[in-house]
Parts: sequence; structure tokens; C-alpha cells
Amino acid sequence: MHSLEIRDLKKSYNGKSIVKDVSLNISSGEIVGLLGPNGAGKTTTFYMILGLIRPDSGVISLDDHNLNSSPMYVRARKGIGYLPQETSIFRKLSVEDNIKAVLEIADIKKQESEE
Repeated sequence: MHSLEIRDLKKSYNGKSIVKDVSLNISSGEIVGLLGPNGAGKTTTFYMILGLIRPDSGVISLDDHNLNSSPMYVRARKGIGYLPQETSIFRKLSVEDNIKAVLEIADIKKQESEE
């Protein structure tokens, strides 16, 4: 069983604190959603976990391995994903092409993906 741990995550822009001291422990198989009003830092928190933006401070670790300096693709290969509110990550691609893109990232063999 894997464990994603977020400790004391912080992010600010232009001196304004957007994310302040967020801590989470998430185990394999859990599905997590963050709820809150607009501007509460939900998307920023997810983006930091994914590696899209760097936290000002705090630790993101998977199975006690620090991921703070790991690029997004490394985190994705370790199973860290994000389901955005938008209907498609790649809006101009078909549904089939979107699925193929995800399977490619997950390194699913071509024959398996066509099934």
C-alpha cells in the first residue's frame, strides 16, 4: 500500500498567502477532493502536488520519498494524477485520443490499449 503525504504546504503570490499549512495523508485507493470557495487554494494545492508549480515550503512525499524536486511526469508514473473540472485535458483531441494519451503515459502496451 502506498502513502502520499503532504506536510505544511505553503504558496503565496505577490505577498498574498494562497495556501497556508496544508497537510494531508492519502493512502492507495483513496479518492480525494478538496472543497472550498473560489480563491481558497484548492487548485493551487493540487498543482503543487502534481508538480506544475513549486511550493514555497512544505514537503510532498510518496512512500517517504521526497517528490518536491521531481518533475510532473515522474509523479504521474508513480500514480499521482488529477482530474480537472474541465471535460478534457487536450480539448482538441477526440475522446479516444485523450484515452490513448493517458495510456501512453501509463506505459500500457499498444496491443493492450487497443483492447
